[in-house]
Amino acid sequence: MAGWGSRLRPHTLTVPKPMLPVAGKPIVRRLVEGLIQSTDQKVDDIVFIIRKDFGDVIPQMLLDVAKSVGSKGHIKYQDVPLGTAHAILCAEDFLEGNLIVAFADTLFKSEFKIDTKLDGVIWVQKVADPSAFGVVKMGADNIITDFIEKPKDFISDLAIIGIYYFKDGVYLRKEMQYLLDNDIKQKGEFWLTDAMERMKNQGTKFYKGEVIEWLDCGNKDATVYTNQRVLEFIKNEPLISAKAVMENSIVIQPCFIDDDVVLKNSVIGPYVSVGKGTVIESSVVKNSIIQSKSNLKNKLIGNSMIGNNVKLEGRLEDLSVGDYNALIQ
Repeated sequence: MAGWGSRLRPHTLTVPKPMLPVAGKPIVRRLVEGLIQSTDQKVDDIVFIIRKDFGDVIPQMLLDVAKSVGSKGHIKYQDVPLGTAHAILCAEDFLEGNLIVAFADTLFKSEFKIDTKLDGVIWVQKVADPSAFGVVKMGADNIITDFIEKPKDFISDLAIIGIYYFKDGVYLRKEMQYLLDNDIKQKGEFWLTDAMERMKNQGTKFYKGEVIEWLDCGNKDATVYTNQRVLEFIKNEPLISAKAVMENSIVIQPCFIDDDVVLKNSVIGPYVSVGKGTVIESSVVKNSIIQSKSNLKNKLIGNSMIGNNVKLEGRLEDLSVGDYNALIQ
């Protein structure tokens, strides 16, 4: 999670994209919880690859995510963005044994359990336009025969969603290090798929894994939609805090309403997430994410992302407003 998140600005000017909330939890926490549920083995260590300019607060939040699932968290830094293989190698001290690699801006709905006896598993989903993704070609017995990055011509519609299992983390580490030692790049970067291609050619069998639904958090509209879908299938989590205050207001489920939220003379929902301490007055809000300690008054909002400590008055629709802004009409 060391990228800039430029497609989600202004929200990623203050926090990395995977720390943005979806249905009340950071994206990366929902991802970690989903991966923990996918294995019967105990996950001992979780390593987060980030940039150094995230400051001190974000690393501690990530360590708390690992602690919340009973694992030990570790922070490693990628100083220069040199590709996926280079990023994973930043955690080289932990690349051994059974290993899950996940890119932290994606969520998924699934019922799979990882078969740790397999050499490797790569999770995919069919997409309408595979040219924007890395894709795989399939052979017999559910075994992957080829990896292709962003094909110009149609080769396969099975897009790699950014979740991988490796039985032998040391082997993966050696193959990624081989790329760096021999300066094997594509478009100026060291790619994980090139390391997997070498492993495949040496006899490693990579199997296809599938998810029920793949949810992208790459831009504002995609993140708002992901919030909607997570609210729809969320289970065993309280969605409306007992500490929220509602005065002459209606909440149309599903919605997430956090602690100390105040709703006055408003209609909220469906598909709205409201962060801690936000006040919404005389407004109608649907299909949106509003973060913490913001204040909305006389608003009609849909399909929007509103950051922290934002003040909005007057009528605007379909917004993407970053932290510490005030828009008053």
